[in-house]
Amino acid sequence: MTTDLLAAVEAFFDAEILPRHREWAVHVSTHKGTPPFMAGLQARARAAGLWNLGLPDRMSSRAYAPIAEITGRLPWAPEVFNAQAPDVPNMIMLQHAANAEQKKRWLDPLLDGRIRSAFGMTEPDVASSDATNIATTLRRDGNEWVVNGRKWYITGGAHPACAFVIVMGVSRPEAPRTGRHSCVIVPMPSPGLRVVRELRFLGWEDSIAPIAELDFKDVRVPAGNLLGEEGEGFAAAQVRLGPARLHHCMRAIGSCEVLVELMMARAAERRTFGRAVIDYDSTQQAIARSRIEIEQARLLVLRTAERLDIDGHQAVWRDVSMVKVAVPEMAQRIADRAMQLFGAMGGSDDAPIHRAYAVARMLRIADGPDEVHLRQIFRQERPARWTVANSPYMTPGDD
Repeated sequence: MTTDLLAAVEAFFDAEILPRHREWAVHVSTHKGTPPFMAGLQARARAAGLWNLGLPDRMSSRAYAPIAEITGRLPWAPEVFNAQAPDVPNMIMLQHAANAEQKKRWLDPLLDGRIRSAFGMTEPDVASSDATNIATTLRRDGNEWVVNGRKWYITGGAHPACAFVIVMGVSRPEAPRTGRHSCVIVPMPSPGLRVVRELRFLGWEDSIAPIAELDFKDVRVPAGNLLGEEGEGFAAAQVRLGPARLHHCMRAIGSCEVLVELMMARAAERRTFGRAVIDYDSTQQAIARSRIEIEQARLLVLRTAERLDIDGHQAVWRDVSMVKVAVPEMAQRIADRAMQLFGAMGGSDDAPIHRAYAVARMLRIADGPDEVHLRQIFRQERPARWTVANSPYMTPGDD
């Protein structure tokens, strides 16, 4: 069944999505929001049973990984299958933490693809690499929560169809550091909630889930919009972060496969100093190293996905952290090689290379910067059993 589903996604991509890519690029260069043809593609994908594939209750992470690779070949392909970030991680979070009423109001239309969503965590005025620094406040006032604060680099927050943002803020300032925060669902628009601006990263604009800076001034939402229990904001967020990080890495591998294919084509077509570019050792080595790194990254992603399925998200944070560091670094290196090989075209809108570079570089910061994940990885290393002098692996000479 999984093999058949993978083949169906690839066939749909080749027949329905890839031929529309130029049309999509023209639309997003001049308009905001989703291209008109998207609804028809989504309807056909849904009719073919290729809908909401990224959800754990639909298929395992291990089975989804090669499908996510296919959708990662184009930035907008996941949206055709309702498998785009940040909506899929938000769906996972709502499935885990939302009550029946919240699921009916927010999750069901998200699953149907009728609305979009955002997750408000990072802030401009604090070092968000330490998530316990989050300073946005959630104050209970009778039957309402009052939200005050500013969030930025909120993926999807500037999308015209964004219907709500899940906001993390401090609701219990006297509690221990990891028990101070809660999450509330804030509808968009709400009085006091303002989209300050749409943000870009390295000049790249996210046309699928436009990135926003959001300002919350005395924003009031019903007490029933609390997601999960008060003080459990971090626990609720962790449920979405593992799959979110893994899905980003799965899609990045698909993007890298496209870059290698383009490098092969470009190098075969161009000639310098009387030779085809593909005949130079430097070109061959760049492509060969890229192939090695893709295969290494894929194996690490597949192992992590399988462990996530078997052991659950709480048991695989070290694996997720390793993937989160390794894959964006790999994708950035490959995009850099592709840009060098393409020359000026590599940095233009004619090629997908500069976008791949910007996304890879952003992923080294988003969802926890490299340094945070490296720290987590190191902290789970086993302490040394011996001193160097006493180690049985050492063979010092006689004194």
